[in-house]
Amino acid sequence: MNKITKDKENNRIAVKAIQKKLLGKRLSYQEIYTIMDEIAKERLNDILTTYFVASSFREGYTPNELFLFTKAMVETGNRLKFKGIVADKHSVGGIAGTRATMIIVPIIAEAGFKIPKISSRAITTPAGTADVMESIAEVNFQPKEIEKIVNDVGGCIVWNGELGIAPADDIIIRVEEPLAFESFDKIIISVMAKKIAAGTTHLVLDLPYGPTAKLRNIQDAEKVKKKFEDLAARFKIKVVADINRMTEPAGRGIGPILEARDVLYVLEQDPIRPLALEEKAIKLSGMLLDICYKQKKVIKKGEVEAREILKSGRALKRFRQIVKAQKGDDQISSNKIMMAKYKSEFLSPLSGKIKYINNYNLNAVAKILGAPIDKKAGIYLIKKQGSFVNKNETMMLLYSDEKYKIKEAEITLRNLPVFEVEKI
Repeated sequence: MNKITKDKENNRIAVKAIQKKLLGKRLSYQEIYTIMDEIAKERLNDILTTYFVASSFREGYTPNELFLFTKAMVETGNRLKFKGIVADKHSVGGIAGTRATMIIVPIIAEAGFKIPKISSRAITTPAGTADVMESIAEVNFQPKEIEKIVNDVGGCIVWNGELGIAPADDIIIRVEEPLAFESFDKIIISVMAKKIAAGTTHLVLDLPYGPTAKLRNIQDAEKVKKKFEDLAARFKIKVVADINRMTEPAGRGIGPILEARDVLYVLEQDPIRPLALEEKAIKLSGMLLDICYKQKKVIKKGEVEAREILKSGRALKRFRQIVKAQKGDDQISSNKIMMAKYKSEFLSPLSGKIKYINNYNLNAVAKILGAPIDKKAGIYLIKKQGSFVNKNETMMLLYSDEKYKIKEAEITLRNLPVFEVEKI
């Protein structure tokens, strides 16, 4: 069979397999592998790939299909190679402005463990971890470059796009983005495939739930946790998960550069740092360190170590080493962050208590301002849930390099309010 004939046959098998999955039928590993391979090599058009995504959203996967899809996604791409314990963290997310990863990576690296963080760009929020890191350093590297960075400084925060790790996933994400949804099973496959390909041996999962998070309730979070644990066990990855309720951003910045500034505020221990973001990062770091220490039979308390590494300034020093290794400024600081050209204050229309922050509207307005393409665009929350405000007091700041986008965001806020204020 020549190459052209073989390619046509593989495409036919993939299309038939997608049809089967749409009908709720189970697939063989060969069918699953062929779908992943055809997507990875961009031989399936976006319409067919969208049908495949829709099939997983509607029917979901059996435990064995989860394993086989993850295996196939890994085997159709590149893999990184590291020795010893390889730590990692992932958040299912869905709530903007919670950039704990960029604090966790230097803490874990400073504690002596390798942590190659392979991140995606934004899907449902105005910034992904890769978008935020890209605002202060490069994130596009080849596999050998990643291995060198991690071996030299202990960790990295890079984008998957240039690595060829689980390449089918990036294409699937591309077709998901306009729909702004991911199925739970697809999230699990995506996360685990990248962790396996990166050589992860120990993983902490952040599973926030809430009315505007990807996981809406604790029952969904428990189901996802169990699926992650079962799948991780099959790939011999030790995993620990934190299920937590989230109804607003842990940080105050929404958008790449504003979220990077929040990270630096925490690493620098600035008095205005977002404490909720700090505590989230310390907790997750501690959980990850606990399972790494257990593997090495080291008697230390992970959260105590994480807090000391952060408070002492060692995490900041390590973060700057990582930034330098990724071709950024090794003296990066919050006061060096270049802000957007235009800024506008959003004032409270009445006096009262902030009862609720609408995260959907927050995301929509930040995107109107230009995030994540405009790295400087976004929102800085002056007030959060539970805060008291006076009429005409500043509630948030709007940033953009395009003046008309500020005006558009202001108009949008009339119909899509971010804050619900209870008059008192």
